[in-house]
Amino acid sequence: MTVIASPRSFGRILLGVILIGVFLSLACAPFLFPGTRALDTAARICVFIAFVASYDLLLGYAGIVSFAHTIFFGFGAYGVAITSAQMGRSFEALGLGAVLGVMGAVALAAVIGLFSLRVRAIFFAMITLAVASAAAVLVSQMSALTGGEDGLTFQIPKGLTSAAIYASEPVFGVRLTGKIANYYVIFAVSLGLIALMLRIVNAPFGRVLQAIRENEFRAEAIGYRVVGYRVAVTCLSAAFAAMAGALYAIWLRYVGPDTVLSFGIMIDVLIMTVIGGMGTIYGAVIGTVLFMLARSYLQDVMGSLGAVVPDYPVLAALLNPDRWQLWIGVLFVLSIYFFPNGIVGRLRGGGPKPR
Repeated sequence: MTVIASPRSFGRILLGVILIGVFLSLACAPFLFPGTRALDTAARICVFIAFVASYDLLLGYAGIVSFAHTIFFGFGAYGVAITSAQMGRSFEALGLGAVLGVMGAVALAAVIGLFSLRVRAIFFAMITLAVASAAAVLVSQMSALTGGEDGLTFQIPKGLTSAAIYASEPVFGVRLTGKIANYYVIFAVSLGLIALMLRIVNAPFGRVLQAIRENEFRAEAIGYRVVGYRVAVTCLSAAFAAMAGALYAIWLRYVGPDTVLSFGIMIDVLIMTVIGGMGTIYGAVIGTVLFMLARSYLQDVMGSLGAVVPDYPVLAALLNPDRWQLWIGVLFVLSIYFFPNGIVGRLRGGGPKPR
């Protein structure tokens, strides 16, 4: 007897194949995609997968709309930068900075949660937006500590820089330097953060969060302390975001308001979360990969396509590399239209439902 796979099972299999492909590509990125630009893109993808997943934990599972998530990201980044600038290049400075950044992010998240999570929906979002704006202004004005608008440039241990050589001969055509080691530190920590978040959302705690998201009044009626759970998930999300920020700072060796605290980063994170699929964690992987690849290489693709159609002025103008953000917006709108539950939601659902 022939067994025909259902569309839903096929979608889940395809999702698994995609996730395995992404994991293997990132794990072997220095050897599969040699070059500084490709390695930088892969490292940013690893960092933002963890960052977007932390936001999905807040928005997708708890239903909390926040515009202050970049503050927690910035706590981790500035924690590493400030301690490294004060203590010098050492692993102790990186570790202490990451711990202090996480602690500061959790403390602020608890304050925001306790004072604001009783406020409903859009009002809470507006409060977080005001807090994010105030934080960006405060960081810009505390120039003695944070470097102000210019930001902070700092040094990391030599073992994580290109100056360190770990093998006299190239491996698969790639010289093993501290930069490669730095990448694998970021990859390993990001992978650990994702695994921990998956463990959290699949535990009873995650089920309660989903119940609160669906109907908080019913969840409260059966005995769950809704405010307590919301404060807890806000603190957890802040801790993961701060760790992602610490990794980002270690990779860039620079932090500034525009790098880690800008509202544009918050919008990018929201777009990646929606494209991949909210309430899945896996959606953070797919959404981040698609968005970061488009951001890094869409201009090059548009430039190549524009050179092919010089005889069509309108089409050539639309394909001008300077208009790459326009096409990012178009792709986002199309993804919302065709994938209202995100790419992961569509794959798990096995295709669109009949109208």
